[in-house]
Amino acid sequence: MSIDAEIQKIKAKAEAANQLLTEEATKFSLVMPILNILGYNVFDHTVVIPEFTADVGIKKGEKVDFAIKIASKIAILIEAKSAGTDLSQAHAGQLFRYFSVTEARFSCLTNGVQWWFFTDLDNKNKMDDKPFFRFDLRNYDASDLSELEKFSAAQFSIDGILSAASDLKFRSLIADQVRLEMSSPSDDLVKLIAKRVHSGNMTADVKARFSTLLTEAFRDVVREQVRQSLSNALARSDVNSPSIQSNLITPSPLPSTGGETTEEEMDGFRIIRAISAQSVDPKRIVIRDAASYCAVLFDDNNRKPIARLYLNGSKKRIGLFKDKIEEKVDINSIEEIYKYSKQILEALVEHMPKD
Repeated sequence: MSIDAEIQKIKAKAEAANQLLTEEATKFSLVMPILNILGYNVFDHTVVIPEFTADVGIKKGEKVDFAIKIASKIAILIEAKSAGTDLSQAHAGQLFRYFSVTEARFSCLTNGVQWWFFTDLDNKNKMDDKPFFRFDLRNYDASDLSELEKFSAAQFSIDGILSAASDLKFRSLIADQVRLEMSSPSDDLVKLIAKRVHSGNMTADVKARFSTLLTEAFRDVVREQVRQSLSNALARSDVNSPSIQSNLITPSPLPSTGGETTEEEMDGFRIIRAISAQSVDPKRIVIRDAASYCAVLFDDNNRKPIARLYLNGSKKRIGLFKDKIEEKVDINSIEEIYKYSKQILEALVEHMPKD
């Protein structure tokens, strides 16, 4: 059976992770099954060592939850927290200490649902502050599965993972810079693009004009990508009716309670719908206009909010939901909604039937 099919079996448990109240319950229900899927026999203590002791300086007898041996060497250290624990840097202190006194090149901090993988890209034998790869059982794609599988017993290669880790790190840094350029193009980028399409002198007025045009062009590209994503999602769902496709790509607002849906609000809705299409049929995501915001709902149910768009005031905001409590976040552009894909998908999960 493929790793995708195996992980799918565990995913249902992840969506009910709030029922796992202790670290031990999390280990048995989520952590150990994942290790088994990766090819590590959790019942073979020569492969998976529970409560591995790593003496650190004057602190003797400190333990890490699991150590994985590959070719008779400690290869991966794993620290497990209870499901629902926020995997902040404060929780990685033990792994920092263990990492420096063992031969392991990789460590993992997990709450069973989220898996954060670390190595020593910045300083050898010192665990990096930030994980180079994050895997979320409730929100992953084929590329995430491919990265996770590199940690399996069958594929494990220190050099291969380190090379991939370096690429992932720089991809993340580059993505941050791309987002920054999209929302506020730098002078260097404006000049570079303008020189390719404009033959005249680069005056202050021309630079200001092209800065605005570049921002708008980025939005045009994103809109086209959103439409293409929706089109692909429809194709995967075998929804072939032209009338249905038209309604899904450019849906009509539901009965208004006091507002008129703007094109910018529709762009925001399309982005949220494209994000949600990773988990559900996109036609289940609808927009409802209110006087002061646009609500994006699951199954046309006002009690199942996914997000709210506040785009008509002096500040643009998106309302994000967790446990049905809304948090408003300022955004500079519609494209920044992509930064909150994780929160949007988590809100969506809250409304989906539990097994």
